[in-house]
Amino acid sequence: MSSADDQATTTNNELRADIRRLGDLLGETLVRQEGPELLELVEKVRRLTREDGEAAAELLRGTELETAAKLVRAFSTYFHLANVTEQVHRGRELRARRAAEGGLLARTADRLKDADPDHLRETVKNLNVRPVFTAHPTEAARRSVLNKLRRIAALLETPVIESDRRRYDTRLAENIDLVWQTDELRVVRPEPADEARNAIYYLDELHAGAVGDVLEDLTAELERVGVKLPDDTRPLTFGTWIGGDRDGNPNVTPQVTWDVLILQHEHGINDALETIDELRGFLSNSIRYTGATEELLESLQADLERLPEISPRYKRLNAEEPYRLKATCIRQKLENTKSRLAKGTRTRTAATISAPPSCCATSP
Repeated sequence: MSSADDQATTTNNELRADIRRLGDLLGETLVRQEGPELLELVEKVRRLTREDGEAAAELLRGTELETAAKLVRAFSTYFHLANVTEQVHRGRELRARRAAEGGLLARTADRLKDADPDHLRETVKNLNVRPVFTAHPTEAARRSVLNKLRRIAALLETPVIESDRRRYDTRLAENIDLVWQTDELRVVRPEPADEARNAIYYLDELHAGAVGDVLEDLTAELERVGVKLPDDTRPLTFGTWIGGDRDGNPNVTPQVTWDVLILQHEHGINDALETIDELRGFLSNSIRYTGATEELLESLQADLERLPEISPRYKRLNAEEPYRLKATCIRQKLENTKSRLAKGTRTRTAATISAPPSCCATSP
């Protein structure tokens, strides 16, 4: 057997062990929440479906509706946990493959080494990959469930030494209990705005790590083949039909589209506020040690004159930290835009607020 076969066998064994681990914890949840009878029924149904389909069908036909609903939930929860485990292990396999063979971007860059540099630069300038979220409200899982499954995945992803296993199993058990106690079905039919919030969950996950990692890797690999990614390009953007899909859906009205746009704008601003707050913490660069361009200083001065909302305290404490003070101005512009959206008022004239440098532009 080759080393690759050995690795595949080890990976499969680890996957089965983790699925069995979560299955055992789910069994304990069923006993805690519903009593041992439900777990016994689950195990009996699982055994009969493998050994005697007719007997399993007969057993299910005689099961009361309430018990049948719990039975369905038990199996659906198990499959949720199994799917999460498979995703975690699939991620590990992909990382191992990238480590051994190089990532897709690295392999693509290798193939571009002999390409015409001018043609490559022009192509990169116009590069735009745009995944689109389609509109399928009936398939929208509740974020309450998604968040708990995400926490379970994070716990599975964490390397654990044996002395800590009990503590991690306790955290897993707590989250499995919460999954069981959470109604996976919505009380009312989901509306387009609910689906938009569901899509935002995935966008948050992407923006928190994956998008930044991809863009950093793309920049590095292009530089490796002698091409600089222009600062004003947007090689990766996202689109969505949600709230705007009028293909036979009478529930999607112009007002719904407007409401979804406002929802997405406000959420995007909140995400940007979190990012700019983190950036302000980093940008302690003193002008005495790093200097600053005239463009930045002029832009900063114009912003300070036209943003009376900026606290004098920031102007005093960050007087020699122009990057941090500029980030504070950008933050205030985001707050102004958020307030304007909430009130439904028009934007101020563009001339009243200077635009920040192109690397950090935002709406006033």
